Amino acid sequence: MHIITQRRIADAAREHPECAGALDHWYRIARRAQVLNFSQLRHLFPGVDKVGDLFVFNIGGNKLRLIAAIHFNRQKVFVRAVLTHAEYDQGGWQS
Repeated sequence: MHIITQRRIADAAREHPECAGALDHWYRIARRAQVLNFSQLRHLFPGVDKVGDLFVFNIGGNKLRLIAAIHFNRQKVFVRAVLTHAEYDQGGWQS
């Protein structure tokens, strides 16, 4: 899939160097993936959840949450945010 807004991943890796390897691992898997639906996505990423129209990935042992919109038909992933668990729990990302 084509990952759009890779900069958010790079910024998160700089802010949270302890999760840089996990973010890179997520990116490499997602970039090579060709998934057609949520079921296939969950097979690759067992910790992914669907929240409304967005997908929430647990990164680095649940230290970060990567929030993305995915268009399976176009094979595009739009990274909306990479948040800490505390930032995610505040819920501001949902608006």
